[in-house]
Amino acid sequence: MNIALVFAGGVGKRLNSQENSLPKQFLQINGKPIIIHTLEIFQKHPAIDKIYIAIHPSYLEYMQQLVSYYHLDKTAGIVEGGNTGQDSIYNALKLCAQENPLSSLVLVHDGVRPNITPKVIDDNLAQASKYGNAITCTACQETVLVSQNFPIPSQVPPRRQAFLAQAPQTFHVGELIEAHEQIRKINPTYTDIVDSFSLFNALGKKTYLVEGNRGNIKITTIEDLYLLRAMLRLQEDILAFSNNKKAELSVSSVIKD
Repeated sequence: MNIALVFAGGVGKRLNSQENSLPKQFLQINGKPIIIHTLEIFQKHPAIDKIYIAIHPSYLEYMQQLVSYYHLDKTAGIVEGGNTGQDSIYNALKLCAQENPLSSLVLVHDGVRPNITPKVIDDNLAQASKYGNAITCTACQETVLVSQNFPIPSQVPPRRQAFLAQAPQTFHVGELIEAHEQIRKINPTYTDIVDSFSLFNALGKKTYLVEGNRGNIKITTIEDLYLLRAMLRLQEDILAFSNNKKAELSVSSVIKD
């Protein structure tokens, strides 16, 4: 069983949108909310069996309406998000663990990362099946500075050793919920736990990287929103050009015949 766990329990305080007072996951891009763009990737992927969603409590009913309207029939459950992203993931994991084998693979993904590719999902599933988990990442193309006392840099790791963690991050359901329960006993507020990788890392558990796509950005600021619009427009233009070329070839073939 392969499961997508999409969490979007926040209200988007860092996105100072002039366009809408809705949380960022519900902002419209090309006529659809961002979270629907994200969910449709998993809905359409043939290897994904179920989808679980953690959403801000105030928008639970709205999310249910969107799932119905866009015919996301792989959706197996929608739960209320928590105080942090990790709380939201844990809430969805509990339902996921109740309804599915603990050996199932779960791809934990941000609701506001709507630009992953099917290949990234394939690679996550393959790597997690082989090694037990997969952390999507991309290699850094700029110099990374570590500063313990800003503005003074304290460390400059070699660029070839630096990677940016993304999502999805894939684990066996049983191992991930066990890790959450261990952390919640010693760090109930998930202090400095920003994703599933840092959760495992805090417990000294081994993780494995898998290469992602650079366009898999997380919508955090207004600049990200504009960048996403541009990328989606580019994808549409490429698809339209490809379809036009196919049509031209088809017409040409008919004319020759």
